[in-house]
Amino acid sequence: MIKLNTYLILAIFISLVSCQQNNVESYGLRLKPGMDLKQEIAKFVKTKQLQSASISTCVGSLRELTIRPANQQTLLHLKGHYEIVSLTGTFADKGENNHIHISVSDSTGYTIGGHLVDGNIIYTTAEIVLLNNKSINFTRVIDPETTYYELKVEEN
Repeated sequence: MIKLNTYLILAIFISLVSCQQNNVESYGLRLKPGMDLKQEIAKFVKTKQLQSASISTCVGSLRELTIRPANQQTLLHLKGHYEIVSLTGTFADKGENNHIHISVSDSTGYTIGGHLVDGNIIYTTAEIVLLNNKSINFTRVIDPETTYYELKVEEN
């Protein structure tokens, strides 16, 4: 009886995943040395008119890092060789507005992260997978509590 229930649950899960995949588009891109990480991803999202895009994964390296650390107004700019260990974010309003965070590691394993801004220059590569969910719509509106432009999610 337990085996039957396990298989039934697995079959239901696979069915749900399959249904959800019909609403999600996947895009892969590779950025080359000298390209600006944020600018190139934003350009791709805008060109493709992706309405509710998110970053699924990214691996690569930077020769220049520019971030806005948590709760700071001043940007941090570093030159060197950095591995991208995490890149996550959302794109709203067909790429016009985005919110992206990055974490990178140096040759000693020291890891730092923050809000991605322009000025992150690719060293060797950046291999990126983007997802766009066609059943929802992302926009950014001013939140009265935070006073920042925050993500608004609506069903299509």
